Amino acid sequence: MAIVGAILAAFYLVGVGVAMMIFGTGIWPIAVVGSILLIGLQYKLGKWGALRSVGAEDLPEAQYPTIHRQVEKLSRDMGIEKPELKIARMGVPNAFAVGRKGAGIVVISEELMQILDQDELEGVIAHELAHIANRDVVTMVIGQGIASIVGIAAQFVILLSGDNDLADFFLAIVVGNIVQFVVMLFVLAISRYREYVADADASAAIGRGDPLARALEKIQRGNEHARNSNLDEQVSALCIFGSNSGLLQKLVSTHPPVEERIQRLRS
Repeated sequence: MAIVGAILAAFYLVGVGVAMMIFGTGIWPIAVVGSILLIGLQYKLGKWGALRSVGAEDLPEAQYPTIHRQVEKLSRDMGIEKPELKIARMGVPNAFAVGRKGAGIVVISEELMQILDQDELEGVIAHELAHIANRDVVTMVIGQGIASIVGIAAQFVILLSGDNDLADFFLAIVVGNIVQFVVMLFVLAISRYREYVADADASAAIGRGDPLARALEKIQRGNEHARNSNLDEQVSALCIFGSNSGLLQKLVSTHPPVEERIQRLRS
């Protein structure tokens, strides 16, 4: 985490440095404020878009008292405020968290509650609460914001160093996307690592790892047989389960292989 975080910070400094070389040293306050605004906008829009895309609705406490009591206890043990609980019909058994400490939201799919036992569901909820407690959603948004900033800086370099014709315009788009993709590889590495951390924290919170391991097995089978998933790519990145196979897909995946997660939980 320290190494990858340092690399991302270096990418950001390079992006700001490029802006200062192009527009002068006086641009740095605007570059920093612009970065904060961009990341804040991505955070707000990402949170709103994720909830809207799955049609998340409030989870009634009168109908699901056990789940609410579980969340209250786990939140207290993890030192965070109880997040909002929402339910959605996702087409697959899954769950995800958005927001930050004090303003978190956990979304659970109807399909997930149908296939999991009570202790397994508790393990999944603990995993999502760990993401909120560890500020993982905010961390990922910052990483994505850095990737966007560096990509924009690369585009400016191409445009201002060329003839400003149509060819330079398309070249700038291609180079900007390539640079952004390279930076995102490091962001995705952080995402995969944070999944392991959330698994470990969830195991500590509920006292054992086997319920979450069993839940992941059921979720994996449920996703393999699902035909009508309502999850888009951005929401899938937030979910507790993400499928991946093959070296390239593992490299660009937000989640580590589920088999490795299960093995760690049971060891």
